[in-house]
Amino acid sequence: MVDSARQDARIGVVAIGRNEGERLIQCLDSLASSGLPIVYVDSASTDDSVAAAKMRGADVLDLDLATPFTAARARNEGFARLMEIAPDIDYVQFVDGDCEVEQGWIAAAAAFLDNKPEAAVVCGRRRERYPDASFFNMLCDREWNTAIGQAEACGGDALMRVSTLTIVGGYNGSMIAGEEPELCSRIRAKGLQIWRIDQPMTIHDAAMYHFQQWWMRAIRSGFGYAQVWWATRRKGHALYGRELARAVFWSVILPLAIIIGAFASPLFLLALPLIYSVQLTRMAARLGIKNSFSWKFAALNMIAKFAESLGAFRFVVRMLQGRSGGAIFYK
Repeated sequence: MVDSARQDARIGVVAIGRNEGERLIQCLDSLASSGLPIVYVDSASTDDSVAAAKMRGADVLDLDLATPFTAARARNEGFARLMEIAPDIDYVQFVDGDCEVEQGWIAAAAAFLDNKPEAAVVCGRRRERYPDASFFNMLCDREWNTAIGQAEACGGDALMRVSTLTIVGGYNGSMIAGEEPELCSRIRAKGLQIWRIDQPMTIHDAAMYHFQQWWMRAIRSGFGYAQVWWATRRKGHALYGRELARAVFWSVILPLAIIIGAFASPLFLLALPLIYSVQLTRMAARLGIKNSFSWKFAALNMIAKFAESLGAFRFVVRMLQGRSGGAIFYK
């Protein structure tokens, strides 16, 4: 790590969590030796998260859940509190409470921003703590392994310039999911850059062992796709349009078209399993058709389209009803 006194003057941390238990302890303990000011934002935990955070010297902020909870809102309020207790910092490290920060990450990220003034946000490699504990955890680990270089968006863990966050007004607190891409779209609109560097950043614990958890996470993704697309559609670069179109096509348009065609000829119904079988084979072939992982991945990818469309539909209903709603949890 860089000199701790220099770090103290330049960097602060905002961690957010809800009932993370031992995961939160690992998160805060990974930051203990840094000497950085830490704000922990708790969202109505019923475990010992608040006590554990206070014991480790974090400044704890309990969210008032009279306003629906979102991760974006938690980060905004945590950032505001951090600026009260450490008003002179240059950078803020956001981290989810189920993530352990890797040794050397904050120093490497700060050095990167120091040397690249056009970069506003930097993130690194997030990996799963227990990728072999379940197929769903393994999928998460693959999901985190994205390309190095300039990126469209970061995830929940990232080091950001305080000046940039102030200029763009922070996160959109109403975003249920996809708050990071929406924020990054506004940052890039200012001519600034988002970077992913080849540096271990955090160790995540998805703790996703059941299909229901994965299904709810896919619903949240679909909600986020729709909400982010709606929020960015007028800014010249609408995000997640392709993901939305794929989900709606495979889970809504194609089945409906075949069912309607079946009124003319029952043979149309034979097309449904045939088309899906061909698509599954195409997806599996990309990863190796003889690999059992490939077929499981392809099947879940196809099923996810139905959950994502359901999430998008939830967004439309909430928007038409004028309701903001709170986060969609999968654990």
